[in-house]
Amino acid sequence: MAQGGENWWRDGIFYQIYPRSFQDGDGDGVGDLAGILRRLPYVKSLGVDAIWLSPIFPSPMADFGYDISDYTGIDPLFGTMADFDALLAAAHDNGLKLILDLVPNHTSDQHPWFMESRSSRDNPKRDWYIWRDPAPDGSVPNNWLSEFGGSAWQIDAATGQYYYHAFLAQQPDLNWRNPEVRAAIYDVMRFWLEKGVDGFRVDVIWHLIKDSEFRDNPPNPHYVEGRPPNESILTQYSTDQPEVFDVIAEMRRVIDAYPARVLIGEVYLPLHRLMAYYGNDLTGAQMPFNFALLSTFWSARSIEKIIDDYEKALPTGAWPNWVLGNHDRPRVASRVGPEQARVAAMLLLTLRGTPTLYYGDEIGMHQLAIAPADVRDPFEKNVPGIGVGRDGCRTPMQWDSSGFGGFSDVKPWLPLPEDHIRENAVNLDADTRSILSLYKRLIALRKACPPLVSGDYHPIAAQGDLLIYRRGAEGRAVIVVLNLGPEPIAVTTSAIRFGSEILLSTFLDREGEQLEGVLDLRGNEGVVVAANVHASSPVS
Repeated sequence: MAQGGENWWRDGIFYQIYPRSFQDGDGDGVGDLAGILRRLPYVKSLGVDAIWLSPIFPSPMADFGYDISDYTGIDPLFGTMADFDALLAAAHDNGLKLILDLVPNHTSDQHPWFMESRSSRDNPKRDWYIWRDPAPDGSVPNNWLSEFGGSAWQIDAATGQYYYHAFLAQQPDLNWRNPEVRAAIYDVMRFWLEKGVDGFRVDVIWHLIKDSEFRDNPPNPHYVEGRPPNESILTQYSTDQPEVFDVIAEMRRVIDAYPARVLIGEVYLPLHRLMAYYGNDLTGAQMPFNFALLSTFWSARSIEKIIDDYEKALPTGAWPNWVLGNHDRPRVASRVGPEQARVAAMLLLTLRGTPTLYYGDEIGMHQLAIAPADVRDPFEKNVPGIGVGRDGCRTPMQWDSSGFGGFSDVKPWLPLPEDHIRENAVNLDADTRSILSLYKRLIALRKACPPLVSGDYHPIAAQGDLLIYRRGAEGRAVIVVLNLGPEPIAVTTSAIRFGSEILLSTFLDREGEQLEGVLDLRGNEGVVVAANVHASSPVS
């Protein structure tokens, strides 16, 4: 991959690190920048191209860094600016890009901007946030709900108005209709871009603009009791407003003033709305995150339809991307099971588009059930008992079999599962057929095989638990055949011709095997097969 190319992000593989949980470098039980620097050889050994760091800025940590009190500093919990500079330099020296989390929708209530804003109704920064008078009866201005439970409005007794917070009350939303707010955040972006950061993942980008009339959101007719309370209304007026695309285009112009940078947007919206975030003439986010695989029913037909719908919906020239896990959603190994986690890895790394890996998925880390006494997530504390807690996917990286998994010498901020004694990076790296070895082989195959990086995508008709597709480029093609079920299957599609060769199996034991027109797949097995481009039949 050409590290210096303008479109390096199209060819690359991203690796998300949740800094609190990757490696403790100073012995306080919380991961930090020095720890990430120490583990950089491991990241490089995977073969990935870019690291995305969840927030590392000064914060009261009400939402573990997504409540920022200083956009241009480093929280002492994670180290110093010198530590950041050292990590950035080392990443670049190792051919790795570094992406930061930008959280522009809201700040901490301890940010100097908000402290000024709430000091009086006539403060110059009052309009930097969203303030509204109470309703005539003294209640909240409208029915908008916080993503983390309860009303999204918090009364400020000193000034007699409510401020809006889409998340915690400690996370007041900025007013993105104010040009001064936009200019301030764009200056933040330039600060980090000048340092050499390679781009941003923009948090909750679809939230930035709210309805100017603050109309009530309509009820959700499909709401089911037991789901998070905020889902009881549709966010018709509090998110995804038409004016947000002007903001994103402005962000993109900031990015484009620097060579070879990328703007990634976090967008949880239906497919037809997601596509708008690429912007008119692709002047929006280069990659609005595609989270379809995080919530789909894990079956061949469901996934086949998602891929097909997504590919057809992409604007001309837009580049796709795929995600299997992140810091907000249950671990893939728990969602689909450990056997299918290997098939999921092959799916992620052979689809058309940029893949993003979540730390620990490459060693099969699972969702840990967190005891009530150990819960740290404010979402779970606000809305307990219905399974919204995010702590279980944020547990410390399992490096080795030592007491705290090689993550720390002291008790970590979140517990580790007991199986870390067996399931850890050291043990799995020594096992040539482990899931870690599979990830490394898949990444290496992807980089060595032009069809997997830049090839087109063609589905091949299949039934039952089979998912089959062809990737072709530069006169070469491969067929990916995935068994999403537990039973063996004989595959007889005419796309697999006599003499086809298996390049890789998820079991890592069939490389170089020659096929004679029939492919026998074991349960929960996926394979990548070298195809004869000229001989293969048309695909459906």
